[in-house]
Amino acid sequence: MHYFEYKNGELYAENVKVADLAATYGTPLYVYSAATLRRHFEAFDSAFEGIEHITCFSVKANSNLKLLQLLGEQGAGMDIVSGGELFRALKAGIPADKIVYSGVGKRTEEIEEALLAGILMFNVESMGELERINAVAKDLGKVARISLRINPDVDPKTHPYISTGMKKNKFGLDIEQSLLAYKAAAEMEAIEPIGIDCHIGSQLTTIEPFLEALDKIMAFHKRLTEAGITVKYLDLGGGLGIPYDAEEPPHPTEFGKAITDALAGTDLTLILEPGRVIAGNSGILVTNVVYTKTTPSKHFVIVDSAMNDLARPSLYGSYHLISEVAPKGRPEKNVDVVGPICESTDFLARDRDLPDVEPGELLAVFSAGAYGFTMSSNYNSRARAAEIIVDGDKVIVARKRETYRDLVELELESIEG
Repeated sequence: MHYFEYKNGELYAENVKVADLAATYGTPLYVYSAATLRRHFEAFDSAFEGIEHITCFSVKANSNLKLLQLLGEQGAGMDIVSGGELFRALKAGIPADKIVYSGVGKRTEEIEEALLAGILMFNVESMGELERINAVAKDLGKVARISLRINPDVDPKTHPYISTGMKKNKFGLDIEQSLLAYKAAAEMEAIEPIGIDCHIGSQLTTIEPFLEALDKIMAFHKRLTEAGITVKYLDLGGGLGIPYDAEEPPHPTEFGKAITDALAGTDLTLILEPGRVIAGNSGILVTNVVYTKTTPSKHFVIVDSAMNDLARPSLYGSYHLISEVAPKGRPEKNVDVVGPICESTDFLARDRDLPDVEPGELLAVFSAGAYGFTMSSNYNSRARAAEIIVDGDKVIVARKRETYRDLVELELESIEG
């Protein structure tokens, strides 16, 4: 469910015409719907109301400050993977004790920043990291609350690039290593083990891999208790998918019931790290048709958005629905929708049947609210898009469009001396 819909032949974001936004703020343009964001968070969070839990939005999915603030106002915590994401979460007003810190390569200064902020816990990925956190915490006179990320060797049946819970992946510790690591952690002077962490991948479209992983985690929890180590939190990560095309992922209510039923009778506080399922369909990328081009073998629609604006199609071969902002009822033809970057992988869609659009018309790329702007870059010295949040009739400039000056600001001193 989202609040991008056609009214009288034009696409609206809530109560605002998308074409008017493009005319005012230019393209490429990210447009988010605040109502969709709130609705998705509420639908997900309420699915677990039968159990003690914290819903920590995955900042890597969409790190816009205003968007994080809106989620914080709904009661969201945050799942972070860098010092920069910690800085953003705190700037957005998220309480530090609702922030969990994941990621395999935390640097010393990032660990210091998180300890000084007072985050809820670190999700630790290796023995080396555990030892580093202990040393840093000891130097600061702090005790670091941690969970260990367990790799349960479960196939999430998703794209291999976003699978994280199998033996061949770089994430976490296997179950036998984890038991040894918890015993070591319990003996460390500046470490307090308070949780178990598990995250098996992203864009999952069935519940079964989650339940398979949970079975293994709960069996491990029993072994941990028998070893005299008591934890309070179980972090199951995120990963629930959304419909980009023909996928039929479970509704959060179905997912929530399955997980809460499986945890019935435990006294663990559940931590969840949804990202895509909250933000994915809350955003679109609006782009302008610059040229059309026909060769003996292909029709191309050349737009002003590129792989630097939305990397997912080039990176994963991902599908995003593309529609006219103001449909005119024209016949379709098979086209590639491509951008201006000098790479053959610069495309938003390949072999897509779209109406016969003309230069100057607007297209909307749907399901772009997660891993859209956060993965964007300045490749080819392209200024990144503006981000707009629509809240009913209200339009919020959540991030201004970059300028050429922004592109070189950090380099000017070297030539202007």
